[in-house]
Amino acid sequence: MASFTERETVQKPIIEYATQIGWEYIKPEEAERQRGNNTSIILGEIFINQLKKLNPDFSEKEIQQVLRELENIYPENIEGNLTAWEYLKGIRAIFVEAHKRHLNIKLIDTENIENNAFHVSEEFTFTDGTKTIRQDIVFFINGIPLIFVEAKAPHVLEAINNALEQVKRYHRDTPKLLAVEQVYVLTNYIRLVYGATWNDSNKNLYNWKEERQGSFEDLIKAFFNRERMIKLLTDYILFARKDEKLEKVILRPHQIRAIEKAIERAKDPEKKRGLIWHTQGSGKTYTMIVLAKKLIENPIFNNPTVIMLVDRTELESQLFNNLNACGFENVEVTENKEHLKELLRSDKRGLIVSMIHKFEGMPANLNTRKNIFVLIDEAHRTTSGKLGNYLMGALPNATYIGFTGTPIDKTAHGNSTFLIFGKDDPPHGYLDKYSIAQSIEDGTTVRLHYSLASNELRIDKDLLEKEFLNLKDAEGISDVEELNRILDKAVNLKNAIKSKNRIEKIAKFIAQHFKENVEPLGYKAFVVAVDREACVLYKQELDKHLPEEYSKVVISPFYNDPEEMKKYHLTEEEEKRIRKDFVSPDKNPKILIVTNKLLTGFDAPVLYCMYLDKPMRDHVLLQTIARVNRPYEDEQGRKKPAGLIIDFIGIFDNLEKALAFDSSDIGGIVEDIQKLKERFKELMEEGKRKYLEPLKGLSQSRAMEKILEDFNDEEKRKGFYEFYKEVSRIYDILSPDEFLRPYLADMEVLTKMYRIIKEAYEPSARIDREISKKVEELVRKYVIQSDINIKDGLEVYEIDENILKKLEEERLSDTEKIYNLSISIEKLVEKEGLRLPYLISIGERAKAIMEQYKRRQLSTNQALEEIKKLIEEINRAKLEQAQMKIDDTQFSIYWLLKEKGIEKAKEIAEEFYKVLQKYPYWKTSSEHERAVKKELLNMVKDINLIKEIIDKLKIAYEGKGL
Repeated sequence: MASFTERETVQKPIIEYATQIGWEYIKPEEAERQRGNNTSIILGEIFINQLKKLNPDFSEKEIQQVLRELENIYPENIEGNLTAWEYLKGIRAIFVEAHKRHLNIKLIDTENIENNAFHVSEEFTFTDGTKTIRQDIVFFINGIPLIFVEAKAPHVLEAINNALEQVKRYHRDTPKLLAVEQVYVLTNYIRLVYGATWNDSNKNLYNWKEERQGSFEDLIKAFFNRERMIKLLTDYILFARKDEKLEKVILRPHQIRAIEKAIERAKDPEKKRGLIWHTQGSGKTYTMIVLAKKLIENPIFNNPTVIMLVDRTELESQLFNNLNACGFENVEVTENKEHLKELLRSDKRGLIVSMIHKFEGMPANLNTRKNIFVLIDEAHRTTSGKLGNYLMGALPNATYIGFTGTPIDKTAHGNSTFLIFGKDDPPHGYLDKYSIAQSIEDGTTVRLHYSLASNELRIDKDLLEKEFLNLKDAEGISDVEELNRILDKAVNLKNAIKSKNRIEKIAKFIAQHFKENVEPLGYKAFVVAVDREACVLYKQELDKHLPEEYSKVVISPFYNDPEEMKKYHLTEEEEKRIRKDFVSPDKNPKILIVTNKLLTGFDAPVLYCMYLDKPMRDHVLLQTIARVNRPYEDEQGRKKPAGLIIDFIGIFDNLEKALAFDSSDIGGIVEDIQKLKERFKELMEEGKRKYLEPLKGLSQSRAMEKILEDFNDEEKRKGFYEFYKEVSRIYDILSPDEFLRPYLADMEVLTKMYRIIKEAYEPSARIDREISKKVEELVRKYVIQSDINIKDGLEVYEIDENILKKLEEERLSDTEKIYNLSISIEKLVEKEGLRLPYLISIGERAKAIMEQYKRRQLSTNQALEEIKKLIEEINRAKLEQAQMKIDDTQFSIYWLLKEKGIEKAKEIAEEFYKVLQKYPYWKTSSEHERAVKKELLNMVKDINLIKEIIDKLKIAYEGKGL
């Protein structure tokens, strides 16, 4: 029979493929010997030998010092992880006696990878003296554990989520080890995702699929390629300080790909242009920063000049802050045109940050060097017109790499973008492309849905087309200031938008919609008004329906504003605080009212809904609605289902005109909420037919039995889980729409079914985080008549001497009894297993019985009898311990010995307990553990039994339960 275990299917192949591409396998025992014990981290012999080779100027004593510093990184958190990474980068110095000065030490040779030692091991056990963990696979470079893998079998449901839970536990329990390790990988053979340590949420997991050609072997060999792994560790990890908090970033595959293409373009003597389109929200700023670093640090470019260009003061400030946060030193920010001219004339090397307008009037051929690289943010608008001519005339031999969050449009404006940046990459004009559809598929961004407001609230369609959509000047709009100039001329349109009666009605709608649709999910919203005056009008009206602290106006202050508007001016510090508080889900404000500010560059994942009351199109529209496309996951693990736009203008009524892009580039960018309703209806009809009809007319007990029996089939369970997740995601977006009323009863039953099936077949799953707040409220609050009668989950009993009698009195099927008793044992082990390790053994046997039952290897009667025996055993054990009056650990040893039929179990348990006390570090010290086993062998001549008992005690001490 084929084996599909985690070890055979996933763990062993990874090691096999890794050794085929140059990683040397090291047995767990040898790895522990090299470490000294399992409280140490580094393979000492390998580390010392390698560092001697890489650092001939350093004495062994000095290398030992570095070893000690890595073994005892402080603090044991992300700050310590930064210190370890700086050692890897070769930017940490220690005092070298022979040279009488501090020198940087090299831990990894990034130039000649063959100078490094690459090892892979498995079952890597580490303890900090209190908690112990065991990582499935660990990859070492020069003896340092830098990458670990958590593997799950392909058939395990929620495999990646389960593996991520283990990663979170490692951070909690053994931060000392995680302070050194840099990257983790989660895989179940079907998928491989990776993330940076100290970044353990789902949204920071990235799919590795760039070079996969349909086999797990290709996937593993591509990811663990030794050269690529060194680059990932040393080039594609960033540490950034934001709001005084240190964050760690690891680049995604599309970012790495674009950087490497841009570096190749920079080396090309013939091609001097390139356009990188990475859709909004996919990390464009970090891509630019890493590219700038690699250009400057690469000796092939001979100490180049890198110029990063933006077109707004706000973006210049944001870029500088990002560079500063990432530890980028010696950044020259241009003060004015003369300062820029002087920097270029004086042949300034390194990094320059400037605004494009400072190139206006710049003389031709100011600097003709070839090793000048210009990285241009929002290139679709930055280099338009004369400014682009001045820039390229001043630096005629430079290489220009444009970055954009939106694709090339089909207007004359888009043609100029293609000519400037895309001519070297025909036919589409992109050096690299990461489309909207790709980002949604990868989970880098979430889907967007829109809903048109009622006709009563929307602007007259003819007026909108006449004064905006049909204007040639409005085509290909790429800048919000340009948009504002066009809208200023659209007098009738603006007056209609800002009419008092209309704003009153829309504000009332927004307040109700926010309270019913957005706030219950724990998310936040934007109101995008047509101008600054409209922002103030909306604030005044919203305050009539919502608490004043719920909303804030964020607009640019003008010195000649009327007093009514000046009341809403913010200082820089106030605006900074509001931005920071808005990003936090548990702080006010919950709604920001904006017109220009925050529509680009502001990243707030908790932002879910945008109330759009400003005419927009093309690039500006894409950039604006992308504010709500960031993935978000709350502390309970619930994920944002999508981004939502409520359109009060009617822009989305004519998407083809509003978004003049190639349909293949913007496919799936935003979808009418009506389509979601159609999909929901379709799903509910399918659910009724497949899952609910078979339960009609059954008693509660018979319905429960049928659910448990029918969903014993794994494929059927998977299908139901996928169905339910989609239907509940759509329910979250639509609720409390009147459209849902006919489906509420069925939705409630489906939710109960989901809970029952999960509890029965995935008892360790965190069901509460998988059921959304709105669905929970439906089940909890509303009493809805349904012709299907089922319970809301399995019954958990308190296990005592009366439980079996009580069970017989209840009118339950035998199948239901089996699952109720099984989950009751599981919950008891979770609660008491740490105190009473013998329960762990009983819990394992209960699991084994359930596995046999689910595979039809035990009949219902047999499984029920076996489970009842375990219940009786638990009760006997409780009674016997009360009579014996001995320590929990000693009693657990006695019970485990007695269970195996060992004679004189009580006396041996007493001696066993004394041996454990004699060697107090048996839980963490390999030496003490060996001594314990040696002495115990004199009492019990069964080393496997001794090992089993010690393992059970260890599981309890480590707090792992089952």
